[in-house]
Amino acid sequence: MQYRARSSNIGKSWNHLAQNVSSFGKKEDLEQPFDGLILPGGESTVQGKLLRELEMYDSLKEKIESGMPVLATCAGLILLAEHLSNDEHVYFGTLPVTVRRNAYGRQLGSFHTDAEVKGIGEVPMTFIRAPYIETADEQVQVLAHVDDRIVAVQYGAQIGLSFHPELDADSRIHEKFLGLIADCIKNNNCRKIKKICKNPLHFFAQGVILNE
Repeated sequence: MQYRARSSNIGKSWNHLAQNVSSFGKKEDLEQPFDGLILPGGESTVQGKLLRELEMYDSLKEKIESGMPVLATCAGLILLAEHLSNDEHVYFGTLPVTVRRNAYGRQLGSFHTDAEVKGIGEVPMTFIRAPYIETADEQVQVLAHVDDRIVAVQYGAQIGLSFHPELDADSRIHEKFLGLIADCIKNNNCRKIKKICKNPLHFFAQGVILNE
């Protein structure tokens, strides 16, 4: 039920912004065009395992390394991180940061707050068994802190968040991500794409088509 709720909320976020999304569940689906990638919350270990078992890992990593815009939240941030301080696994490893998994403890350690995001303003933030970023390389732009801990960064076209923007009504982070996609298309760095996810019970990735 947890994954189903997240899938529904993410879909609502993009419907509100009049963007098209659709679901993928196998490597052949990635041959369809899409404009941007969302790596949402969930269980990063399971997500990483599914990406490899479904033979989607190599294709997605290549797209990310080629500059495709990515919005990664919570477990998605873990998938992007170059290092994990409390886990030997590395997944895509395209974001030069060190992340601590489950940094705020178990489910009971989940919380909600408001904090300033650079270039956006104060936004609501919902943290669910969240990670945080312990260190970030110099070329990484730190976008937000909560209690002196880094919870949002941007590196090129990759945005990594410790929290879940889709669980709140504020759409400005999603709009920022859409702006990255629009810039990518304008500069001819992106190919047309569709959304990537499996199904509501095994949801691990999502893509967006930017309406023209």
